[in-house]
Amino acid sequence: PQCRFFNVMIKYAILFIKLISFLLYSHSHFNFITSSREILTNIENIILGIVTSLSKDEAPVLTLPNRFSWANVSSGTSVTTVRSDCPSSVTKFAQILKILSVIYRLVQSNSYATKRDIYYNNTQLFGSQATVDSIVDDISCMLKVPRRSLHVLATSKGLISGDLRYMEEDGTHIDCHSSSAAVAVSSNIGGIRNIVSSARFIMIVEKDATFQRLLDDDFCTKLSPCIIITGKGVPDVNSRLMVRKLWDTLHIPIFALVDADPHGIEIMCIYKYGSLAMSFEAHSLTVPSVMWLGLLPSDLQRLRIPTDVLIPLSKRDQSKLSSLLKRPFLTDQPDWQKEMELMQQNKVKAEIQSLAAIAPDFLTSIYLPNKLRYGGWVGAQ
Repeated sequence: PQCRFFNVMIKYAILFIKLISFLLYSHSHFNFITSSREILTNIENIILGIVTSLSKDEAPVLTLPNRFSWANVSSGTSVTTVRSDCPSSVTKFAQILKILSVIYRLVQSNSYATKRDIYYNNTQLFGSQATVDSIVDDISCMLKVPRRSLHVLATSKGLISGDLRYMEEDGTHIDCHSSSAAVAVSSNIGGIRNIVSSARFIMIVEKDATFQRLLDDDFCTKLSPCIIITGKGVPDVNSRLMVRKLWDTLHIPIFALVDADPHGIEIMCIYKYGSLAMSFEAHSLTVPSVMWLGLLPSDLQRLRIPTDVLIPLSKRDQSKLSSLLKRPFLTDQPDWQKEMELMQQNKVKAEIQSLAAIAPDFLTSIYLPNKLRYGGWVGAQ
């Protein structure tokens, strides 16, 4: 098997050399933007390094920044290696080369593909869609460019609604203003232009069920012009990019409505601080000004939510909460820490739906209007 993968590597190296020769010959005929040219050059350098190692009868090695270290958010010094002469990593080595070749062609031709397209390009080599997803992120990290610059798109799962209109890259006009339906978040956030909105704030909603309830109650027009968006749980990259683009464009407050549990807090932190797996791209995916609107642990006592709808923290919940409190980005958020420590002390959690135990329409008629009018949120430092 190892010899077979070496043959695969040599095959891709030869392919890249041909591509490089072609580009050197015809570079003047292409108008690449700087980032595209840099991506092509970086990939060429990686392949030339592999060819150089092979010519010296040495086993090529790829060095990747470690995407699973919070230290890389600031320092970027933690790395991992993928060796071509190691049985445990030779398959990944070949997979990285294959995807690099696909990305090279996409960038060179200014075309796009989805991660699913790449997977079906060679299902036998990749084995699963998750493998492709992870390696695309590895390559983005290795080349130090946003994933969207690789011309690889992901299917969006997020939804958005409210006082918002914009134009897609292909010229399609999108109007998100509807009381009964929502618009799917675009798969190409970078291509969005001509954003028009009178919204006074943006609200990130953790769960689709809560998002749909807000739609049913026509929340975006009853209270004040606003925009609501959900990533349906842990957000995909496109949902995070959309929140960031709206923040950069509209300069309005952004609130988060999540369950009063460790999982909800972590999802909110992904929008605000980033995820560990994508920590290398946190600067373009996060919105530091996100404010915690609810459901707050202190709300459970303040509103006297019935104890029969409160849920005891499991051991896994307690472990997750302790882990969150130790994360470096929370050291400058004493008010957030107090709320989380209160949850830790009371050992209970609650879903947003628990507010219905007070009154069926309590969330949209009383809880959110009062919070937004009188400042009942935990702010950003």
